[in-house]
Amino acid sequence: MSEKRLYHTIARAILDMIESGTYPPGTRLPGERDLAERFNVSRVVVREAEISLEAIGHLEIKVGSGVYVRDAQEMNGLALPRVSAFELTQSRLLFEPECAALAAKMITDEQILELEDTIKLMKTAPVDSPAGEEADMNFHLLIAQATGNEANVFFLRTLWRMRTEIEDVRRVYSAICHEDTSHRVNEHADIMEALRRRDPEAARQAMHQHFSRLLKALLDASEQQAIEEARRRSHENRQRYLQDNISA
Repeated sequence: MSEKRLYHTIARAILDMIESGTYPPGTRLPGERDLAERFNVSRVVVREAEISLEAIGHLEIKVGSGVYVRDAQEMNGLALPRVSAFELTQSRLLFEPECAALAAKMITDEQILELEDTIKLMKTAPVDSPAGEEADMNFHLLIAQATGNEANVFFLRTLWRMRTEIEDVRRVYSAICHEDTSHRVNEHADIMEALRRRDPEAARQAMHQHFSRLLKALLDASEQQAIEEARRRSHENRQRYLQDNISA
């Protein structure tokens, strides 16, 4: 089994321990070495599993301190607003290019390698699969983490919750991303290359272009939906008119 698939299994095992009460909220998980020995995997796999659980709110990684279990009420305490996919993407367009510019000044070689791994997974995983969604999320989360600002990480996680937990938004994003797989991979690769060069302006522009293209795709999709809805109503009216004439 590849390490990329293996870390999903380890993340599930850690989550099982949390849900069973072995590690209640607020407690510190054993270190990477201990968990690696327990599950008979590499420390890299354990680290990836912990990052994925942090991304969805189950863990909190404190540099120099350890990995801690988050409280379930804390995870679910932030109510999400009612927003459209277009509104969410507008907010991401304002926020994430600046994160990318800041990250370009601070990102480490290790974080660049982690970004490369997420892009490799995007290329191979079905776009609407859990693995593809997670790779996309981890890419943007890694950039927020590279800024060294926990507020940016919190905002990014909240934006991603809107993207995945608001049903209308999730459905629209899924449809758009399914049609634009090649664009998504290429745009993420452009962002990564700008970060690799430690070029803030190029990173800002690459992220801006990514979301500008996504906004256009959303507008096109909305226009197509409006056309289809108008056709549906026209068809219903036509059927009703014919039925009324037959009855008369």
